[in-house]
Amino acid sequence: MAGATVRIAAVGDLHCTRTSQGAFQPLFARVAESAELLLVAGDLTDYGLPDEARVLAREFASLRIPVVGILGNHDFESGKEQEVRQILTDAGVVLLDGDATEMHGIGIAGIKGFGGGFGQRALGPWGEGIIKQFVREAVDEALKLEAALARLRTTHMVALLHYSPVQATVDGEPLEIYPFLGSSRLEEPINRYPVSLVLHGHAHRGQLEARTKSGVRVCNVSMPLLSRTFPDRPPFRVFEVPAGERQSGETPPAHSVPAAAPAREPVSISRGRRAGDAVSS
Repeated sequence: MAGATVRIAAVGDLHCTRTSQGAFQPLFARVAESAELLLVAGDLTDYGLPDEARVLAREFASLRIPVVGILGNHDFESGKEQEVRQILTDAGVVLLDGDATEMHGIGIAGIKGFGGGFGQRALGPWGEGIIKQFVREAVDEALKLEAALARLRTTHMVALLHYSPVQATVDGEPLEIYPFLGSSRLEEPINRYPVSLVLHGHAHRGQLEARTKSGVRVCNVSMPLLSRTFPDRPPFRVFEVPAGERQSGETPPAHSVPAAAPAREPVSISRGRRAGDAVSS
């Protein structure tokens, strides 16, 4: 796989309903023509209903490329998330939740993530127990992401989330809901490991791209955002990521790499070849 690149299609917030039969066929046909792999960044269903998941499972059946996804907050709405997960898994979708998978030489770590806000304005674990539980959920999701990244042995990693790890890709949403769109705590493990690309959804009115503090590229692939930004194109993005060789053992945090090692560019390989991005046309 040395020297090869993998085309990864990405989209989030499908919000499949009971009446969506056939609605995704044109989109998935274009995805199959454009990429070797599809990543779906949560909110696969609209109300988290098993009937919605069954409709989406039939839609995915037309795809002849692997599909890796995560659940989003909408997939939990009806308390049937385990049944939704099972239906989609039985249909061949690889659903991640604090674990990782390898496809075409690319490592993918996936979590739903959680809210809490960003930077100095992030919610802290102080006061009532319910507030501490809220913060704990974001901390637990960050720990799950770190564990998933540590298990990957590929040269290049993609972090797949529903909630955003940075504020910049939710800018444009009402300020009042920022704390419910993501958390800076999710950024911390991304900065500690050699992640090439971060994909998330959830922020329908956010921004397309930003960077973490360490320079890792973060892309919002929410379908409503892509539909509005590129009205003349199918609402998904395609990223070209170099396929690397597998390493032995667990991947160490980036900060533990010996000083003599070459500096890491966010979406590049050590030979300086950059992972590109093309919006499908």
